[in-house]
Amino acid sequence: MTDDLALLEAQQAIHELIAQQASLETTLDAIAHWVGVQLPGAIVAFMRFDPARCTLSLLSSSRFSRPYFERLQNVPIGEGVASFGEAAYRRRQVITEDILTDPRWDRFRDAALAEGLRACWSSPVLSPDGELLGTFGIYYRDPIAPSGISQRRLQQAAVLIALAIIKERNSRQRRLLADRYQALFVNHPDGVYEFDLEGHFLQGNAALENITGYSMKELLGRHFNDFVSPGYRDLTQAAFDAVRSGASRHYETQAIHADGRHRYIEVTNFPVVVEGEIIGVYGICRDITEQKHQQAMLHLLQRGIEASPDGVLMADATRGDLPIVYANEAFCRLTGYKQDEVLGRNCRFLQGEQTDPDAIAILRKALQTQTRAQVTLLNYRKDGTTFWNRVSISPVIDESGHCTHFIGTQEDVTLERSQEKQIAYQATHDQLTGLPNRTLLGERLEQDYRWCQQQQCLLAVMYIDLDGFKPINEGLGYEIGNRLLVAIADRLRQLLGPHDTLSRLTSDEFAILLPNLATHEDVAERAECVLAAFGHSFEVDGLVLHISASIGVACSGEETRQSHDLLRNADRTVEIAKRQGRNTWQWFRQQRKQTTSEHILLRHDLYTALHENQLELYYQPIVDAVTGRIRSLEALVRWHHPEHGMISPGIFIPIAEQTGQIIPLGRWVLRQACEHLADMRAKGERVFPVAINISALQFHRDGFLSEVQAILEETGLPPELLELEMTESILMDDAERAVERINALRGMSIAIAIDDFGTGFSSLGYLRDLPIHKIKLDRSFIRDILTSANSAALVQGIITMAHHMGLLVVAEGVEEREQQETLIGWKSDMLQGYLFARPMPWSELRSLPGLLPAP
Repeated sequence: MTDDLALLEAQQAIHELIAQQASLETTLDAIAHWVGVQLPGAIVAFMRFDPARCTLSLLSSSRFSRPYFERLQNVPIGEGVASFGEAAYRRRQVITEDILTDPRWDRFRDAALAEGLRACWSSPVLSPDGELLGTFGIYYRDPIAPSGISQRRLQQAAVLIALAIIKERNSRQRRLLADRYQALFVNHPDGVYEFDLEGHFLQGNAALENITGYSMKELLGRHFNDFVSPGYRDLTQAAFDAVRSGASRHYETQAIHADGRHRYIEVTNFPVVVEGEIIGVYGICRDITEQKHQQAMLHLLQRGIEASPDGVLMADATRGDLPIVYANEAFCRLTGYKQDEVLGRNCRFLQGEQTDPDAIAILRKALQTQTRAQVTLLNYRKDGTTFWNRVSISPVIDESGHCTHFIGTQEDVTLERSQEKQIAYQATHDQLTGLPNRTLLGERLEQDYRWCQQQQCLLAVMYIDLDGFKPINEGLGYEIGNRLLVAIADRLRQLLGPHDTLSRLTSDEFAILLPNLATHEDVAERAECVLAAFGHSFEVDGLVLHISASIGVACSGEETRQSHDLLRNADRTVEIAKRQGRNTWQWFRQQRKQTTSEHILLRHDLYTALHENQLELYYQPIVDAVTGRIRSLEALVRWHHPEHGMISPGIFIPIAEQTGQIIPLGRWVLRQACEHLADMRAKGERVFPVAINISALQFHRDGFLSEVQAILEETGLPPELLELEMTESILMDDAERAVERINALRGMSIAIAIDDFGTGFSSLGYLRDLPIHKIKLDRSFIRDILTSANSAALVQGIITMAHHMGLLVVAEGVEEREQQETLIGWKSDMLQGYLFARPMPWSELRSLPGLLPAP
């Protein structure tokens, strides 16, 4: 009786463990102990069933060795698979009295015998509804058969194990469900909360705190309407009351944030139901203030688009044919189509046979590359009439960077186009005769010139100057003169071929372009025809008027380099025809261009050079006379002419001074040199002072000092690295002001040198007072110091005088070693010339070594 009581108490303890949701391992150990008390010598084993793999695995236990535990992992169930596999397969007890002789243990016999096991009784562990959970087994170390009581105990243990497993599984599922709910509640991006049936906060997540600005400590126990804007409290209360009665509600309200601002909130409320009873109200909310603002902006934008006088379209970029998904009223008015006739179509329906294919190609390319584009093209309305349409398209890109739509604007520019055409015509045609003017003539001259070069044929230009037009115009009146010009233009038109051009250049001057001529004889024949056209009188308002013309003819050939040379040459030849007695034509004869003509052309080209980066700074080192080491640099401007190559500074600098272009040129040189040195200094490279030549015109110009200061500040170059070289000519105009200005520059820590010393004004009185630190001897003196005693004496005297005045001396133009040695003997401080280095571009200068040849 005592043993039965102990067993009942052990069994009761197992039930209590199961009820208390003790760990499965603890419960199984208690069951193993209970079985061991009843069946002395028994070794208890539990195997867990895996329904996904349909296998059994021995649970870890101190009762078995590691090798045996690993051998009994993932064992498939089935007939003849040891005692436990067949018990699981057949769902009934399987008894092996002797493992050594039982054929079902063939696969596991060695492992069992190595473990010291000889008998195994296995029972399936089944749930009440028959689900296989695993097996329960008893091992013995000797062969043995079970008694009836042992088999019952085996079944009882299996039932207890099933109960423990099911209880543990249910507990785990409940914990998992609770954890999932908690994770959803805590981590939900929207505010999640719970009210009691009176509307007081019971709990809420972090998102709710962010939305309201209040902590949960501040929210708990308070009514929701404490946080609702007054105008929305009735709405919110009505929704809550409906949910408390069992309904669900989704609505928008307005809340008061902790910072006092009013925020729009989207709310979903639904009842909390437990066992059929409503015990509270759940809520989910999100801040939609920004969304509301965006909706308002979109509404405003839509109203603006609808009010726009321009047509607006939107096409779906995600669909192959780019169908129109929106069109405003202005588009419908512009094209004559209704909205339902437009939506879903590609906008190519506006095109027609006269629509420019090149403009269409631009639009198609922009659509393919998802870029902006604007073209003006001829479109067709629904009724077939045409209009000029200025079309602009732009891609609409979403947050992920994908193009979702294209938006297009359309503007009727028919009137504007007509006006532009009229303006263009007036800009290129003579208003009196309707003939092309000089502008259009120049364009056609260039076209004809290139075409004739390709076709290897002649292009002739006739420059026609009327003889005696002025007396007619002044004597008979301008109205008669104008009518005469119109009559002359009409008569000359009759002489034109299909590709010829007649132009009126000035009051009484015309020009004719004659392309595609084969020989000079053809040119002469055409000239005679033009001259003959003036052999007949002109009748104007009943007046018979006679007038002749002098004609200059120029023809393309090897000596012609540019198209405009032809017109200029023909113009020059008119004067020869005039001198020949008028009423004649003359050929142009190639003559050597005069220097004056060159300078006139270079004036214009220099202006172009300043704006098209044709200029470049070269630098020539100034070296120590004795060591040859670089002491400073001189910046020298060079002009790379696109046609004439390198233009000598001796040519273009005087032109710049004559035309005033020396001002922007000097400013460009100063800025470029400062930028170069500042860049080198910023990169930690060795920097030498740079000398820049300043013209007298630039020096005396108002604002020069502030301009220098501004460039230094903008580039960040220290003024100590800048030296300005000036010739003595700066003293010729207002010498006192020049001295004052130099003093100001020295006050800015900018060094001053007198360049080309001895060739200019050479006022020793002012030289004594000038705050300069250096003079440069002109190369004309240095060139002859080895052969001319006068030059040698002059150079020696200047060096001695300069040193007595505390000035440094630089000798320019040193090209021979003997010159260097002589100047060293005369104590010249620095030298400059081809012996050491030629002027070089900035890129070459940066690779120049610091040491140069020394004697």
